[in-house]
Amino acid sequence: MDRAALADFLRRRREALQPSDVGLPPGARRRAPGLRREEVAALAAMSTDYYTRLEQRRGPQPSPQLLAALARALRLTGQERDYLFRVAGHPAPDPVAVATHVAPALLRVLDRLDDTPALILSNLGETLVQNRLAAALLGDRSHHTGLARSEIYRWFTDPAERLRYPQDDRERQSRAQVANLRAAYASLGPQSRAGELLRALRSRSPEFVELWQRHEVAQRFADHKTLLHPELGPIEVDCQVLFTEDQSQALLVLTAPPRSEAEEKLRLLAVLGHERFPAHTAAPPALG
Repeated sequence: MDRAALADFLRRRREALQPSDVGLPPGARRRAPGLRREEVAALAAMSTDYYTRLEQRRGPQPSPQLLAALARALRLTGQERDYLFRVAGHPAPDPVAVATHVAPALLRVLDRLDDTPALILSNLGETLVQNRLAAALLGDRSHHTGLARSEIYRWFTDPAERLRYPQDDRERQSRAQVANLRAAYASLGPQSRAGELLRALRSRSPEFVELWQRHEVAQRFADHKTLLHPELGPIEVDCQVLFTEDQSQALLVLTAPPRSEAEEKLRLLAVLGHERFPAHTAAPPALG
């Protein structure tokens, strides 16, 4: 671990960022350039004291998980992320970790979307980051681990995953999930995480097996759907997707027409906060 190089790199990358670059308000007048240490620490979900010690060349060696969080907080490119890992005494991330490193360009757009639900997904349906309204509408997805990080896997293995969709739309969603996986599998190959997902789902879901045999392939660029919220009932949203150049990640933005009932419900999400369906309950009825 090169403590001096790590400290200098973190400080310079922090000073190169402005609050607006990471979706933060300007705040009071700043005496020093760039972000404050406590802001970087908050973005990386670590203590300010721990981050400060890293910049002062006296902190313990950070784990790969903490380095990945710092790379995201500092909006590092792929090469910058690999450099961060190496000066911290770790090898550059393996392909699985690289695939879940959020594209800085998508993060910059997400940072500016604080009035509508938005999230960044991998091509396997893994939520890499979501804003507060997306968490309120869809549930906090950060706690999922292993194969369950993929919404494709959860759709066919966890009945609670389907409760946010009306009964008459679930067949369409099933076909779309399988078509998305087939597109990823064709791109990544049988030895990839897409292949791992495929093998797991073949062994666990007869419905998935039947749909996989149809050979439908697609990545959805736009959609219109109804989502069921436990307090607000059905919310109709339009879904727009912005892909990275290599199609490995996508920014999904959910909007409602101006002055519509759905737009009013999206506003209420900020007040209600996170709500999740218990696994044993049915979808809620519409309001009114």
